[in-house]
Amino acid sequence: MGGREPSITDIDLGRTWKPAAPDAAHVRLVLISECAAPDPRDDYDGSPDSLFDTTTLEAFAAAGLPVTTVSDLTALGIHRTVAVRHPKTAPGISATTVRTHARVLADELAQLPDARAYLLMGDVAIAAINHIARERTGRRAVPAGSTYRIRGGVYELDGVRVFPSYLQAGPAWRIEASKRRMIAEDIAAASVVAGIAAAT
Repeated sequence: MGGREPSITDIDLGRTWKPAAPDAAHVRLVLISECAAPDPRDDYDGSPDSLFDTTTLEAFAAAGLPVTTVSDLTALGIHRTVAVRHPKTAPGISATTVRTHARVLADELAQLPDARAYLLMGDVAIAAINHIARERTGRRAVPAGSTYRIRGGVYELDGVRVFPSYLQAGPAWRIEASKRRMIAEDIAAASVVAGIAAAT
């Protein structure tokens, strides 16, 4: 304690994204992706053509939810956020960076007491939730292992179900059809727990 903050070289601390202020009492499902977009216009709510919002809407529609706009997501009680509020400057984000920034995510989640499910979109989101869980309980919320093997398990943090999945924000969504299918399945499962009805 009392030492210097670790040097962060894998994210751009010069730009910070902030989520839209939600109606906390209405939020039932929190989608947590990796970090801010390289281009601020592609962040959640960054522009009318935001890549993060476009691919997220595609993912929820693939899961059977009746959404075509960000307002549709909000109306269903879905809140979009990131584990690290800065864009990457390297191919990956280190465990040290995730730990350093997890408190911001923990504080945000604490403001959403009626959330019933967290969708953890990718390794950074999973690592952030595991760090928060270790701080509170001394144990991970999600077990170690590849996402392919651990997705579909029953995991919780403070009574909220957590769903490990793959990154849906940005170009990653369009790379692999098999991952798109699994993401849609995970969104559908989390939506059921959150009490959000899919289209029939």
